[in-house]
Amino acid sequence: MVERYALSPMKELWDQKATLERWLKVELAVMEAYEKTKIIPQGMTHQAEKNAVIDLKLFGEYEKQTDHEVIAFVKMATSKMGPEARFFHYGLTSSDVIDTALSMTLVEACDILLEQMKELLKTLWKLALEHKHTLTIGRTHGVHAEPTTFGLKVLNWYSETKRNYERLLFTREQINFGKISGAVGNYANVPPEIEKLALERLGLKPTPVSSQIVNRDHHAFLIMILALIASGIERIATEIRHLQKTEVLEVQEPFKEGQKGSSAMPHKQNPVLCERLCGLSRMMRSFVSVAIENNVLWHERDISHSSAERYILPDATQTLYYMLVKSQYLLENLVVYRENMIKNIDITHGLIYSQRLMLTLIDKGLSRNEAYDLVQSLSLKCWQTKEDLKNLAKNNLKILTDEEIASVFDPNYYLKHVDEIYKRFEGECIQ
Repeated sequence: MVERYALSPMKELWDQKATLERWLKVELAVMEAYEKTKIIPQGMTHQAEKNAVIDLKLFGEYEKQTDHEVIAFVKMATSKMGPEARFFHYGLTSSDVIDTALSMTLVEACDILLEQMKELLKTLWKLALEHKHTLTIGRTHGVHAEPTTFGLKVLNWYSETKRNYERLLFTREQINFGKISGAVGNYANVPPEIEKLALERLGLKPTPVSSQIVNRDHHAFLIMILALIASGIERIATEIRHLQKTEVLEVQEPFKEGQKGSSAMPHKQNPVLCERLCGLSRMMRSFVSVAIENNVLWHERDISHSSAERYILPDATQTLYYMLVKSQYLLENLVVYRENMIKNIDITHGLIYSQRLMLTLIDKGLSRNEAYDLVQSLSLKCWQTKEDLKNLAKNNLKILTDEEIASVFDPNYYLKHVDEIYKRFEGECIQ
């Protein structure tokens, strides 16, 4: 993981010491299960827990000797044990320990991400309420369409983020599986009851059937959802980048005291945070193809997935956590230029009211084709001469009264259902 994007507490979740400690938890849970079923003598788990060793230097020495990390772990952990060492890793295969501990890690990673998503949702909801009736221009194809509100734009972000929060909740349950079923998953050397008892202690569910591993579709699904969450953040960041353009300047990402925008041009305040989020989202998408390829392994398993997962699982969870933290900072401190939003509504000289004008003519009895062609001809003249469409309508559409024309060109008309849209979200906002 690139250190600059690794934030606590997510980065500590993936360090080697934390990994070995989780492996030890799995081993001890299995020993306890053996004790409960009277397969091994009572007191062995307590002695193993008391005498177990976690020593990174010793682990490194053993791994260098054995070229096998789980054997190195077992040698390290039992290096100061007595008779209890006989029952440490009893009946297990490496993946029983590694995959079960990995699921524990990923569940905890999901919990960290979910908590940060809650904070982001609160920030989005607050911003959406603040700008519920802040008029702005809606754009389609990058071109001015019709007025809307900045609050509705933010509410759209909120809605997507909430869907992604719910998806991650579901995904947490999809990754919440361990396996203690032995070398090829058939429980030949470790009874199903041991798996059940051990995983209960660890807070995991037994996978209904496994090979030597927890099947990698679980992990691929998680990575896909994490990438989807990242794409939602990228959508927000991309919008802000567009709205921060000099000729638009409706919003601006925070620019703190002492910050510099360019080594050459002192005036620059660039949307570097938004651009960074967009770049990191590309990385998140790149992990998806690897995760899906990891699902296809030989027979009961090979380890072609292992080396790839050492990259994508820590990096995906840490990258998304960074993106969520920085997105919250971005939105909490977003600068909104309401006056520029109003100014930009008017730069087309009223062309954005063309549909409203057409519908009013239809209400007056014109056919749709007649109304469309008439308004289009006035719109083209407006575009060429820069004369306001409202004045052109007054001078050329005598079928309409001054009051009707004034109503057509009132931007507040577009706010009439905003409250109704917001009511759809009342009572469900995450606190």
